[in-house]
Amino acid sequence: MHEEELRLIPTTPGVYLMKNAADQIIYVGKANSLRQRVRSYFQPAKNHPPRIARMVEQVAKVDFIATASELEALALECNLIKEHRPKYNVRLRDDKQYPWLKVTWQEPYPRVYIARRPQRDGARYFGPFTEAGALREILRLLRKIFPLRSCKRSLKPEERHRPCLNYHIGRCLAPCSGEVDVETYRQMIQEFCRIMEGHTDQLEAKLKQAMEAAAARQEYEEAAEYRDKLRALQKVVQRQTVVSAAPVDRDVFGLAMTEEGSFVQVLQIRRGKLIGKEGFFFTDLVGETEEFFRSFLLQYYDELDYIPKEVILPVLLPDQKAVAAWLAERKGQKVSLICPKRGEKFQLVRMAQENAELLLEGELARRKQAATAIRTALERLRDLLALPQLPRRIEAFDISHWQGEEPVAAMVVFHEGRPAPEAYRRFRIREITKSDDYAALQEAVSRRFLHGRKEEEEGVENPGFLPFPDLLVIDGGKGQLNAVCAALAELGWTGLPVISLAEKEELIYQRDGEDPLRLASDDPALHLLQHLRDEAHRFALTFHRARRQKQTFASALDRIKGIGPKRKKALLQKFGSLQQIREASLEELLAVEGMTVSAARAVLEGLEEME
Repeated sequence: MHEEELRLIPTTPGVYLMKNAADQIIYVGKANSLRQRVRSYFQPAKNHPPRIARMVEQVAKVDFIATASELEALALECNLIKEHRPKYNVRLRDDKQYPWLKVTWQEPYPRVYIARRPQRDGARYFGPFTEAGALREILRLLRKIFPLRSCKRSLKPEERHRPCLNYHIGRCLAPCSGEVDVETYRQMIQEFCRIMEGHTDQLEAKLKQAMEAAAARQEYEEAAEYRDKLRALQKVVQRQTVVSAAPVDRDVFGLAMTEEGSFVQVLQIRRGKLIGKEGFFFTDLVGETEEFFRSFLLQYYDELDYIPKEVILPVLLPDQKAVAAWLAERKGQKVSLICPKRGEKFQLVRMAQENAELLLEGELARRKQAATAIRTALERLRDLLALPQLPRRIEAFDISHWQGEEPVAAMVVFHEGRPAPEAYRRFRIREITKSDDYAALQEAVSRRFLHGRKEEEEGVENPGFLPFPDLLVIDGGKGQLNAVCAALAELGWTGLPVISLAEKEELIYQRDGEDPLRLASDDPALHLLQHLRDEAHRFALTFHRARRQKQTFASALDRIKGIGPKRKKALLQKFGSLQQIREASLEELLAVEGMTVSAARAVLEGLEEME
């Protein structure tokens, strides 16, 4: 940027948005003085780290939004990063969807179940848990202690239903039949939440006292029930390690950074017990350590429902007071941000730091090993198929339908041997009305290459079908391969390497080959092709199921009085499936555009009758 442009930037707090030549936001930052912060990126003598230098080279324009305060800028930065997901900002979400434990606190009689994505819906979330099996085991054990309802009904205090079997065997308090009032049931749920937060001492003492009292009365069956509950609670407690003498809720962060990657380790400590831990690996990050870590904290706590009283940091943030104020505003009470230099808290940070370093080293080693294996597979594939070059971009096609109905095609792309989901494409087959995989493949492949050719001729800036593949893989046998080759020949595309992979015997058919290739089961080239084929199959099947689900969704809602096209569309956009609607509360349905109380009740009652 020129000095004249920099002078136009105000010195107030605010947020700056760096954009590339295509007007895409590549970085969002926050500053106390916008002019001073933005100018620091463009100083001629400034020796930036490689990551920042790469970003600055791409900056064509800088926009800014001035704010009234540093706290306001902090909140705006967080929202903009979440909305635009810039390339060079910390992006907290990765490919993994860790499970959370959801407590529908917004309902009179809350439910407890495992969810994959936390939402701002009034519920309380605990997690994320890196091991789904461990979470299910914890929930199973806690259900022995707390008779939680497991049904999906949206219960109202005034409604009455016949209690199910769980009530009769002592696994539910039957709020559906009015056997327990709202206050008593919510007290039990509150106790459940306290256990998830690590507060177990009080309940453990209570169960032990009740067991001993029942034994003293010679009511041994009742005493045995309390004993089983106590054992279940102790198993939950055993999963929690005591790491601090102070009974305080804390999150402790460790950070390891190299040029190859960074790793953040979070230790979740509740009342002095380590109840959970989470790790985040990042590559190609921009900014100094403190800036990176502040951005990480904003996204991390923006996703969480619970914020502890103390957050222990490995580095001192330049705007620590503003971050603490933002956290306090979200929590509703004071949150202490601490960067210790000695004592117990320092030892906790060092433990998190050591874990981060070990995990970073392991992750980098694993990635190097995987990269070597992928390179070997690509070279092996090139040699086996006599390809003119390494197949850096491989595309695979698959067809999915149900007894010939609603045929769809999927195209998946592997770049440098790894899935590239942003390049995946789906095709709704239009030109055939019956089950004909050959014709469906021909249509999908032809449309793919016609789109690519058009983009190439028009010089589209952000193409969706370029570049063309180095290798095309078809799910099927010789017949599918011949059909695709015929379609490509009509388009004048005769030099592209095309193969098909037959699923049963894993035979590889080539365009000009008479006999198929049969590779050993441990051949890396075969593993790569199988991964590609399976991903294409998964993607096609997911698309087909979504279309069928949409039809089923619409058909089911058509039978409910008061639900017209607009409400049906709004429900589909909000929930996506009938199952999600069945699990929704009345309040969640009322949040849908155009819904009234009577219409929401009709949906819940209508879907319940269809089960």
